[in-house]
Amino acid sequence: MIESKKNPKADLTRMTGLFFNIGLVISLLVVVLAFEAKVYDDGSQVNLQSSSEDFEDLMDIPQTQQPPPPPPKKIQPEIIEVPDEEEIEEDIEIDLDVEMTEETVIEEIAFEEEPEEEEVEEIFTIVEDQPQPIGGMAAFYQYVNKNLKYPAQARRMGIEGKVFVQFVVDKDGSITDVKAVKGIGAGCDEAAVKVIQGAPKWKPGKQRGRPVKVRMILPITFKLG
Repeated sequence: MIESKKNPKADLTRMTGLFFNIGLVISLLVVVLAFEAKVYDDGSQVNLQSSSEDFEDLMDIPQTQQPPPPPPKKIQPEIIEVPDEEEIEEDIEIDLDVEMTEETVIEEIAFEEEPEEEEVEEIFTIVEDQPQPIGGMAAFYQYVNKNLKYPAQARRMGIEGKVFVQFVVDKDGSITDVKAVKGIGAGCDEAAVKVIQGAPKWKPGKQRGRPVKVRMILPITFKLG
């Protein structure tokens, strides 16, 4: 038999592992014993008096929110029944300070009739059938050129321009309410109004088939030749 040579380094390694395992087992036993051990507290160390005083303090907290007062009682009105058959008699004295005889004559009271309101005829500005001069507008302006007199003052001052004349063509075609609404002065306004006032009757305007009054505006031109 061949004897194996002893290795001191290998023996040391085995011993170290053995001691490590033993220490680990001991540690586990200590931990298990520590969890299994029961700890009993001494009840004499608890201060029961202070706890009861704190509880009484909590119970004696005053109320800060008061409940609302009860609603007032509603008093129902008392209903008194009155029988329908009961009549209320009351003497009424009438004192007429008038002496009446058989010969007394009662005069009839005459009521004044209210005056009738005058119906103001409507004057139109736009109608279905507009007024037209007899013979058309060309014939009317021929009349104006023939009868219009140029004022001497306007000639001397060299005034030219247009005078706008407003007028109303009545139901029968006559021309009324003639006035200059925009003029140039120096007697031209008056001359334009005068020539329109002397114009012959027009064909009246019509609205819904009946003659009506129509207001119109025409320009009258003054120009030096």
